[in-house]
Amino acid sequence: MTSWMLRLYHGLPGPGRSIAATLRGMYLRSWRYGPETERLVAEAQEREHWSPETWDRWRDTRLAQVLERAATRVPYYRDQWAARRRKGDRSSWGLLENWPILEKEPLRRNPLAFLADDRDVRTLFHEHTSGTSGTPIDLWWSRSTVRTWYALFEARWRNWYGVTRHDRWAILGGQLVTPVRQRRPPFWVWNGALNQLYMSSYHLAPSLTPYYLDALERYRIKYLFGYSSALYALAEGARVRGLDHLRLRVAITNAEPALDYQREAIETWLRCVVRETYGMAEIVAAAGECEAARLHLWPEVGLVEVVTGTEPAPRGELGELICTGLLNDDMPLIRYRLGDRGALTAESVRCSCGRTLPTLTCIEGRTDDVLYTPEGRPVGRLDPVFKGQLAIREAQVIQEAINVLRVRYVPAEGARQADAQSIVTGLQARMGPVRVIVEQVEAISRTPNGKFRSVICNVDPDELQRLALRAIP
Repeated sequence: MTSWMLRLYHGLPGPGRSIAATLRGMYLRSWRYGPETERLVAEAQEREHWSPETWDRWRDTRLAQVLERAATRVPYYRDQWAARRRKGDRSSWGLLENWPILEKEPLRRNPLAFLADDRDVRTLFHEHTSGTSGTPIDLWWSRSTVRTWYALFEARWRNWYGVTRHDRWAILGGQLVTPVRQRRPPFWVWNGALNQLYMSSYHLAPSLTPYYLDALERYRIKYLFGYSSALYALAEGARVRGLDHLRLRVAITNAEPALDYQREAIETWLRCVVRETYGMAEIVAAAGECEAARLHLWPEVGLVEVVTGTEPAPRGELGELICTGLLNDDMPLIRYRLGDRGALTAESVRCSCGRTLPTLTCIEGRTDDVLYTPEGRPVGRLDPVFKGQLAIREAQVIQEAINVLRVRYVPAEGARQADAQSIVTGLQARMGPVRVIVEQVEAISRTPNGKFRSVICNVDPDELQRLALRAIP
C-alpha cells in the first residue's frame, strides 16, 4: 500500500476500514480458494501417510521436472548453463548436486530473470516482501500454485489443530491497520471475506490488553495466528492484569521460533495449545508442528538440504538450510540459501502422530529482538517498514536508547534520499516519538554463522522493567 493510500485508509472511520479490509479479503480469497480446494486438501492429507519409498519416488520425479524446466525455460538458469557449456562443462542439470547455491542478491536484483519465459506476469499473483533481513524480494505465483499452497495451509496449519478457514480467527500482524498514534480502540479491522480479525501488533501495551481480549470474545474468535513475540505480549498483558477468561482452540505461531517461556505464558493465559509453523514467502520450504510436538516438513513444497560449509551435514546435526522449491515451477528457486539454520531428524525416528512426513529437530534464526516504545510498548517484527519499492539491499535496526534508534542500511542501485526518509517515517509510525538515525554502510557485520541480527535492542533491562511497571495502570 502506497503512503497516500495508507493515509486515505487511516482517515476512514473504524467501520470503513473493515469494509476496505473485506474488499481486499475478497480479492485474496478468489486467488487462494476455488472449487478444487477440498480435493487438494484431501490429497494432501492422504500423502501424510505415504511410505518413505513412495515419497522418494514422488520427489525424484518432481525434482527432475523442476530442474528441466528451470534449465530450459528460466532465463537466469538457462544463461548460467549456457555459460557453463561454453566453458566445456558437460555436467548434467538433472542432478541437483551440479547446481550452485543461489544467494538472495541475484533474486533481489533481477527477479523477472527467475520467471519462466512461458508465463505472463499480468496473469500471476505478485508478492513483494522485505524478507526477514530487510532485503526486498519480488515473487510471482500462478493461481494453481497459490491454491495448492493454501490447501496445504488448510490441511496442515488448520485441520491438524481442529480448526478450518471457515472458523472465525484473529491474526496479530505487522500491518498498520490503525495509526500507531491511536490510543482508543478499535486496534483491529474485521475482514469478513476471510473470517479474520486483523489485530495490530503495534498497540499491544499492557494497559490496552483488555481491549484486545474483549474483542477476541466479542468477535467469537476460535483461534489465533501471529508472531510468537506478539502472542507472548498479549499473554503477558493478560497475566499482569490477571485476565485468564479467554478460551481459544489453538495459537499458531509463524515467522519466529516459539520459545519455551513464550509457550508457557500463551498456554497459561490464553488457555490454548501452541503450535509452531515454519515457512517463507519464497515457498521453498514449510513445516508445521503436530500434536506430538514435532515439526513436520511438507515435501511437496521443497527439498531441504542441511549443509556445513559446502558439505552435507549428518542428520541430527545443525547446519545451514539450502532449499529447492518444488511447488512453484513458474519461478523455481534451486538450492536457495535461506539464511536459516536447522537440523533434520534421523530417518530412523518415527513420529508418534502416525504421519510419515519428515521432521526437523530444530530451526534456528529468525529470532529478532523486541524493541520498546518510550511508553513501554513492545514492538516485534519491523520488516513491513522495508516493504515497497525501497532501493536497499538489507538493513539493521538497533535501539540504542528507549527513544533512539539507529538504522544501518546497504543501498542498492538507484537509492535516493527519500528511501532513508521513508525508513524514518515507517519506524516513527510504529514506535512513536523516537529519534531515528539513518546510517548508510557498505556492509552489515555478520555473526559467526553468517547471519546478522536485523533487530537489536540495547536498552538497559532495568529500564525496560521500570517501563513495564509504569505501563500498568
